[in-house]
Amino acid sequence: METLYLTHPSCRLHEMGDWHPESPQRLGAINDQLLASGIMSYLEQVEATPASTEAILRAHTAGHLERLRRHAPASGYYTVDPDTLMNPHTLDAALHAAGAGIQAVDAVLAGRAQTAFCAVRPPGHHACRDRAMGFCFLNNIAIAALHALEHHGLSRVAIIDFDVHHGNGTEDILAGDDRVLMCSFFQHPLFPNCGTDHPAANMLNEPVPAYTDGTVVRQLVSDHWLPRLDAFRPELILVSAGFDAHREDELGQMGLVEADYAWITERLVEVAERHAGNRIVSLLEGGYDLSALGRSVVAHIRALGGL
Repeated sequence: METLYLTHPSCRLHEMGDWHPESPQRLGAINDQLLASGIMSYLEQVEATPASTEAILRAHTAGHLERLRRHAPASGYYTVDPDTLMNPHTLDAALHAAGAGIQAVDAVLAGRAQTAFCAVRPPGHHACRDRAMGFCFLNNIAIAALHALEHHGLSRVAIIDFDVHHGNGTEDILAGDDRVLMCSFFQHPLFPNCGTDHPAANMLNEPVPAYTDGTVVRQLVSDHWLPRLDAFRPELILVSAGFDAHREDELGQMGLVEADYAWITERLVEVAERHAGNRIVSLLEGGYDLSALGRSVVAHIRALGGL
């Protein structure tokens, strides 16, 4: 059964200035590496549809969504914070990025695919229930998780976040929800400088210091994540797939390489085989060195689809 590859043209139209590392070129780099590797021919390419207001409001306040709509500029930029800007295409891109996750969840739960990768931007895991921040406007992974739980009636969804930055928005939205188990490692201290103080019982936060390499991360996954995941028995696994813990990425100072992302993904595939009917949906988060990003996504998708 093919792996789905979801994206939308609007995700390349959102941009925050030539200086900004979260650029449309990220999706181009992924596409180029998938074509060069031959992997793209094994993927079923799907154009994402936008998320509904109902789906968004499971994760965000009505006020947050109204502010995004009100501040969407007709031209130029609206500055949410010094790192997070809206252009005329941002809201449409954010709606389609969130919609991709929903569409992927629908597909894997209907049995049309076992796994899916959403090549979308803007990313989402810093977006809080009532606040855009950290390049993120809507929390794509939280919206997808709550869609699986409340629309499809699942009882247990696992979220894996291996971005170099803590997914503070996902924690803000889902902390204390016993239907969700979130497992994450992240460099600390580093933006957003949280995730270490008394997390909720359903949040397995693993802060690691700068220069942590793949050997340490693999041990962490084996010793901490895998036992918790097996005990939780997720019916679906969602992945906040950030690739900025790569040793070539300048927005973090960790030491992962492509083989580490493949190894982590292989372990998640094994958990999904045991508990989740092989169902995994992965959504792009960070990753800003274009070459490292493209290579890492290829390794991730290859492992995700058993290619």
